[in-house]
Amino acid sequence: MERRTLGRTGLEVGRLGMAASYGVPARAVEQAFERGVNYLYWGTFRRGAFGQALRNLKPQRDRMVLALQTYTRVAALMKPSVEIALRKLGFEYADVLLLGLWNHKPPQRILDASWRLRERGLIRHIAISTHHRPLVSDLSADPDIGIVHVRYNAVHPGAEREVFPLLAANGNRLGMVAFTATSWRQLLNPRRVPPGERVPTATDCYRFVLSNPTVDVCMTGPANEAQAAEALGAIELGPMRPDELAWMRRVGDFIHK
Repeated sequence: MERRTLGRTGLEVGRLGMAASYGVPARAVEQAFERGVNYLYWGTFRRGAFGQALRNLKPQRDRMVLALQTYTRVAALMKPSVEIALRKLGFEYADVLLLGLWNHKPPQRILDASWRLRERGLIRHIAISTHHRPLVSDLSADPDIGIVHVRYNAVHPGAEREVFPLLAANGNRLGMVAFTATSWRQLLNPRRVPPGERVPTATDCYRFVLSNPTVDVCMTGPANEAQAAEALGAIELGPMRPDELAWMRRVGDFIHK
């Protein structure tokens, strides 16, 4: 799998990431890791099988980029959340702490709590996820923020106008992680696709995202081994041709309207 440097963090990542939330079994996580999926996100729901996979992969910790997430708006709750997660995994630190779903820059109390965790060595880099694309400009100017998670798919391609040009023009840029490649499965639903158009697969959705060179990591959220294999198919097939991108955009525009 192609490796990328995740922006100014300097972390080396494969271009597909994997999330725990949907129940992917440990075996599928381990197989994906061996094929280069190393941005592993034990996030919104810390599923036991995903945690077991992380423990099984601990001997290869130096190849892994572990991302933990907190949605807390109470600064005092951040430290125990991270400590509990690390204790369950038997890990000393997380590579990334993702501050979840902020549509404005987190208040200073939240940022201070994150920095204290970094000073203690419990985390190494701070990421922020957002649906509010203009926020990326503010985050990009803050050297203490290393990564941004932004929604990007054929239904919601606005990051191409509001995020990617900013990041592409900045040598010391944020790492860029895209989520919801299937637009919460809307792109996979035959009833949402315009008449006469082929229904995209999850592989198509991931290929669409990865065809944009500004995206460092495209997140996947498989529920089983078959879906994990479908995600990996995006790497095998590579970027989309212009005609494939045009087809995905037609489908996405139709769903959006």
